[in-house]
Amino acid sequence: MATAQHKPPHPARRSIWTRLMFWAVGLVVAGAVVLALLLGYALLVAAPNLPSLDTITDYRPKIPLRIYTADNVLIGEFGEERRNFVPIAEIPDVMKKAVLAIEDDRFYEHGGVDFVGVMRAGLANLRGGLSQGASTITMQVARNFFLSSEKTYTRKIYEMLLAYKIEANLSKDQILELYMNQIYLGQRAYGFDSAARVYFGKSVRDVTPAEAAMLAGLPKAPSAYNPVVNPRRAKVRQEYILQRMRDLRYITPEQYEEAVHAELKVRTEGNEFSTHAEYVAEIVRQLMYAQYREETYTRGLTVYTTLTKTDQDAAYEAVRAGIMNYERKHGYRGPEAFIDLPSDPGEREQAIDDALVEHPGSGDLRSAVVTSVSPKQVKATLLSGEVATIEGAALRFIAPSLSANAQPKMKMRPGAVIRVTQDEKNNWSVTQLPEVAAAFVSINPQDGEIRSMVGGFDFNRNKFNRVTQAWRQPGSSFKPFIYSAALEKGFSPATVINDAPLTIGPDTGGQVWEPKNYDGRFEGPMTMRRALAKSKNLVSVRILRAIGTQYAQDYITRFGFEADKHPAYLPMALGSGAVTPLQMAGAYSVFANGGYRVNPYLIQKVVDARGNVISETRPQRAGTDAVRVLDARTAFIADTMLRDVVRYGTANSAKQRLGRNDLAGKTGTTNDAVDAWFAGYTPNLVAIAWMGYDQPKSLGVRETGGGLALPIWVSYMSKALKGVPESPERPAPEGVLMVGGDWTFEENAGGAGVASVGLGDPWPGKPEESTNPPADTEQEKRKILEMFGGA
Repeated sequence: MATAQHKPPHPARRSIWTRLMFWAVGLVVAGAVVLALLLGYALLVAAPNLPSLDTITDYRPKIPLRIYTADNVLIGEFGEERRNFVPIAEIPDVMKKAVLAIEDDRFYEHGGVDFVGVMRAGLANLRGGLSQGASTITMQVARNFFLSSEKTYTRKIYEMLLAYKIEANLSKDQILELYMNQIYLGQRAYGFDSAARVYFGKSVRDVTPAEAAMLAGLPKAPSAYNPVVNPRRAKVRQEYILQRMRDLRYITPEQYEEAVHAELKVRTEGNEFSTHAEYVAEIVRQLMYAQYREETYTRGLTVYTTLTKTDQDAAYEAVRAGIMNYERKHGYRGPEAFIDLPSDPGEREQAIDDALVEHPGSGDLRSAVVTSVSPKQVKATLLSGEVATIEGAALRFIAPSLSANAQPKMKMRPGAVIRVTQDEKNNWSVTQLPEVAAAFVSINPQDGEIRSMVGGFDFNRNKFNRVTQAWRQPGSSFKPFIYSAALEKGFSPATVINDAPLTIGPDTGGQVWEPKNYDGRFEGPMTMRRALAKSKNLVSVRILRAIGTQYAQDYITRFGFEADKHPAYLPMALGSGAVTPLQMAGAYSVFANGGYRVNPYLIQKVVDARGNVISETRPQRAGTDAVRVLDARTAFIADTMLRDVVRYGTANSAKQRLGRNDLAGKTGTTNDAVDAWFAGYTPNLVAIAWMGYDQPKSLGVRETGGGLALPIWVSYMSKALKGVPESPERPAPEGVLMVGGDWTFEENAGGAGVASVGLGDPWPGKPEESTNPPADTEQEKRKILEMFGGA
């Protein structure tokens, strides 16, 4: 009987299992050896060399310089790191939960190192390099404060050991507080409060679940998940974090649905502050740096300025509107640039984006690339992808560029880079970046506090502050200071002065000078009051010649002007010297406050990071400790004359538009209309508006201060004075009398003052027999006053 044959064993199968067992045991042994070596290294080498925790136990973050208006509106921030420390108790639960959901949901359970996460990351790294980390929040704190971000095993060991040391010395809430205030989150923002302000314009205390999830996505890769730079990727990560928060039951399903569909309003880089006060912020930065040097940007100083948001916004809008009105009036200059538009849609889109990045927007003036042109319609694409369609009446401004005969640099065609703006009804129109410049400043004449300051159209395009740095000729806006000097030389508003031609030689340094009135006409004898209201140049020159140029040059220094910038020649009467708008504001304050010199100032107080006031401005006030530089009688009479400029003279449009009786001021237009001014005030607010080109040239043949600068002033005042009661008429001071219908000094009431100037000079239109009238008799003076004294 044959024996049964047994099947041979399967040596190959046993070999596989044997080898698997061998490798498993080997891995365990190797792992144990490696772990033992690592622990030995950690205990013998790394642990003794761990840094002290003083940096985090005595945490002093680098907090930037912050600048605010008087009513607590942020207008500037300077420093490498945007940071604002917020105690953990003030960070909302939704923000903390969003961070824990994505970064370390077992944070309150582990002791600083999450071994489950370490093993998971370790296996992943063995398969393909150091691509994953397993850092807990505590480990991230250790790395951020003490270590580099380089991915090495040595750094990881230090990180773990430091995490244990931190956990042994700080509570969980203290660790989370450090993390949430120290972590970098893009856009120079460190900590979640700064990030919330940068991206959403609000404190972290006020974030919604949707905003919290967006912010929580930033620590992993701030550049990749930045909602400003990469909104799509940021949205994907936000949705993932919201899912994690829902799965961990940090938020309800209803809250998840609401948050995932919420539309977030992310601030762009060019819209960091709600109020445009960049020129002011830069002045403050310079002042702080001069005192505190590099500590300015890290010490956490907070500066409160004298600006108010209402005034600053009104000034900014007035300057921008005034400049753009001028630009529209003087025509379209053509596109800014031209690009080739590829036929491939993807390449075309990229070319448009590249061109628009090189031509950044300026407020509501947005850059766009023209994609189609016809006589009745122009279409242009914006950086956002939005398409602006310009048609109908909006085409009138660019009509010359649509002409078939337009010059190549002027012609509107596909690929043209243009500026567009949108009105309240969402209608698009073409505009252009301005070439002309303007400046505006307003101050409180009672103590000199600066209420608003706009140094130009766009600080990002040109940082030259024309309020403080532009030395320009003041033109006729300088005449009140010459008239004021004359009052103290015996003149009165009723003094009659001849508005007649003059040919002057030696007084101007040897050159022949024939001053003209703006309109080229001469009106003969008139009162000084009427001459100022009508801004008669020949009258001003005769006044200055009568009182003496050297006297006038010395006199104007009372108002804060520099004598060497106003040479002692007769053209000084017409404002041929050099002033800044800020100087003019201080000078006109003397008229507004009754004769006192106040120093314009910008900083109210400086506060350190702990809230201690380290410096505070204590201004001198008119009527108390400010220095009187003008006789009260002179200030009063000058004020009445400047009020008449608004009531009846070259600034009458201000009275018509504002409907107030407490306005005073003076227009100014220099020779060839190179500079246009209006300097005006109420008893509690002085404002100066200027317009001109940075490289001086004519603004236009018929342009004037009344037509260009005054509308800016009126626009500002209409908002600044809204709801402010009208100031009563100023009472006449002692020593001033009303004689013959006008004011005069008491000592001049009997005829001791100057009754007339230049009445013997011939003037066109006078009867032949009256060429040299005997004007030295009181009877003749009265006749002239009756003829020409009316306002």
